[in-house]
Amino acid sequence: AMLLRTALASVLLLLGGWAAASWLTYGFQAWTDEGARRLEVALHPVTAPPITVQGPGLSGSLPALLGEDGGVTIVDFIYTHCETVCLTLGSSFQQLQAALQADLAAGHDTKLRLLSISFDGARDDPAALQAYAQGLRADPALWRFVRVPDVGEQQALLRALGVVVIPDGRGDYEHNAALLVFDSRGRMVRIFDLAEQQLAFNYARHLARGPR
Repeated sequence: AMLLRTALASVLLLLGGWAAASWLTYGFQAWTDEGARRLEVALHPVTAPPITVQGPGLSGSLPALLGEDGGVTIVDFIYTHCETVCLTLGSSFQQLQAALQADLAAGHDTKLRLLSISFDGARDDPAALQAYAQGLRADPALWRFVRVPDVGEQQALLRALGVVVIPDGRGDYEHNAALLVFDSRGRMVRIFDLAEQQLAFNYARHLARGPR
């Protein structure tokens, strides 16, 4: 009888743990906070807040920039003094730009564009962003760079989109890196890892082409 009670208690404990884990991880579909965030965005797109952005030759609201020409935008967050993950993001966006240029050369304008947003607004003024863009050979018709001049609006944007930025006290930052896809309504609809660059491009291009 004791053995039976012990076995039953073990089963109940396992079932309780399974139920809790299932609830915490959206039914085992996501095991990490980041995975849960990405699933949540896919189920419930996040509208970009009506903040003001500024970059080389442009200034206006972020939703208006994202919805320009009814297009789709792949967004990343960077800062120009970064010497680590931003270099990888820059390389990834260079490859995405090359893919867009190939589409245009083939006569296919998918209305897909790239946008890099700096979270170091104090240092990354339009002149700094312009120099950074030139260093990456960014085509301003395809790939634009902006900052959020207002500190409060910048923090609101990071919170809304779930972008984690932690100052290290020496002028640099630890931050998560991802490719964020926004639709023509200015809503973040998908989040992809850097390793999923081609998947992000294919998804965004399909979204930009619209229903057939």
